[in-house]
Amino acid sequence: MKARVYITLKKSVLDPQGETVKHALASLGFNSIEEVRMGKYVELNLNTASKKQAEQKVQQMCEQLLANPVIEEFRYEVISR
Repeated sequence: MKARVYITLKKSVLDPQGETVKHALASLGFNSIEEVRMGKYVELNLNTASKKQAEQKVQQMCEQLLANPVIEEFRYEVISR
């Protein structure tokens, strides 16, 4: 199984990296951008017996290590390879 994990800052958390990218894009002439939010993308290859088991493992990984639940939210998808 393959899992794709998307981790982003919660909307209530300021995103200084996103602001920096927004300003850089504006300096390049891309003035129509209202907001930039930066995040992380993680791809995992899992050796599990079922999709349900893979989803449970990915959920645990996100909660315990990959995402900081205080300031980040995450979503993931598990697909067959």
